[in-house]
Amino acid sequence: MDVGKVVGLRTLSGWIRRWSLARQMLALQIVVVGVTVAGGVVLTFLQTSELLVEEAAGKARAVTVSVADSPSVLAALGDSAVLQPYAERVRQETGVDFITIMSTGGLRYTHPNPAQIGRPFLGTIAPALKGETFTETYTGTLGPSVRAVAPVRDGDGTVRALVSAGITVEKIGVRLHGQLAGAALIGLLGLSTGGAGTYLVGTRLRRQTHGMGPGELRRMYDYHDAILHAVREGLLLVDDAGRLTLCNDGARELLGLYGEMDGRHVTELGLPPSLTELLATGENRTDEIHLTGERTLVVNVAVVRSGNRSLGTVVTLRDHTELQSLTGQLNAERGFADSLRAAAHESANRLHTVITLVELGRAEQAVAFATAELRAAQQLTDRVVGAVREPVLAALLLGKSAEAAERGVELMISPDTDLDDIGLDERDLVTILGNLIDNAVDAAMAGVAPAQVDVRLLTDESAFLVSVADSGPGLDAATAREAFRRGWTTKGDGRGLGLAMVGQAVRRLGGTIDVGRGPGAVFTVRLPLRGKGDS
Repeated sequence: MDVGKVVGLRTLSGWIRRWSLARQMLALQIVVVGVTVAGGVVLTFLQTSELLVEEAAGKARAVTVSVADSPSVLAALGDSAVLQPYAERVRQETGVDFITIMSTGGLRYTHPNPAQIGRPFLGTIAPALKGETFTETYTGTLGPSVRAVAPVRDGDGTVRALVSAGITVEKIGVRLHGQLAGAALIGLLGLSTGGAGTYLVGTRLRRQTHGMGPGELRRMYDYHDAILHAVREGLLLVDDAGRLTLCNDGARELLGLYGEMDGRHVTELGLPPSLTELLATGENRTDEIHLTGERTLVVNVAVVRSGNRSLGTVVTLRDHTELQSLTGQLNAERGFADSLRAAAHESANRLHTVITLVELGRAEQAVAFATAELRAAQQLTDRVVGAVREPVLAALLLGKSAEAAERGVELMISPDTDLDDIGLDERDLVTILGNLIDNAVDAAMAGVAPAQVDVRLLTDESAFLVSVADSGPGLDAATAREAFRRGWTTKGDGRGLGLAMVGQAVRRLGGTIDVGRGPGAVFTVRLPLRGKGDS
């Protein structure tokens, strides 16, 4: 191939590749429609030509046979003065181009051109002499024609003469051109319609692809797919009908989704009710805390709009389980600090009392007062540390005791409490025990005096048992079922999270939690010990 042509083709190919996808599709569709219409016109032309030839051959054969079977032809054989007018009359009535009556030797008795009478017939006559009627295309005095030749028989069946009738190819061509003009008009109409439809499709495709080319779309898809699989945050796309259209790997892990999820309604995903309700509302939300079976998630929902029409929502999920645990631990530390502050405040008051008694010369009373206070504090410390040999939980109970005392609630440790190092996650244990005590203190303050909270910690062969009872008003069965739902609180502000986190931590450790009465609420948690019994 010529080097210039190769360079030209490469230049054209590069130029086309730079087109947008819509323009490439438009060009391709126009070519396809054009080729299809052109092929249809050519096919129509060939079929019409074949049909017209077959029609001409059939008509010539019918006229030939009719003339050959006419008694008047057999009676007037050899007499051109009689046969010529008859042949011309039949020719004009039937619309053929010639009727030739000839002798068995091929000499014409009739012809549209009288000058050809008496001259030899131009064409094949051998099959007719044998008694056969046949058709052929042959070039005679009038040019190429489709003709039929038939024998003229007498009463004995002897071939006495021959008859040929035909239609010129030129006349067939005139009819064919008329048919072709109609087919071309229809093809042009089809091409115009196809082109208009292709243009409309291309315009819509250009809007949908924002005028980008295949390469740009491919790169965008590759980046899109890579980002979806790379980010740790969860990403969900929910259409305006509430059906999931996209779910990345992070969302599957955070929500525990497995298998094919695309196209499923959010109510069919098996998510917690609060999260399902959030996804189904289709409203903007910012940094909402939601709990799944084992995770604490921060959820953001953004509505996507095109003009005034909602296209659905984009939902992002961030895992704050560890952060929430650390926050709980920090709250416990703050509780310890508050307890120390309260203890320091009380100690300062008591020290001032002791100093004042000394200044007043009542040294014995000062010593007795200080000894009693030291003995009470030491008894509480000894009782907690002696019963609870898990350092973190012991520190938590001491801090909560001081905090409860400051709020006017007596926190009592059950005499049969006996706890060693149990090997469970300390942060989850702090979350469970700390939140249960906090809620019990709040409930006790709402009940009748004296306000009390009883804590009992035990281990048996297979489980760690936590029991927290209060002297508050208690919970009925319906309220107890709702207590571990995110947002539930006795304060009515819809921000309750403590008991929901307790339930989540208990599930994470594979335990159970029950709510009873006695006389207030009694929360009992049972956590299986690792390597013992339940697992």
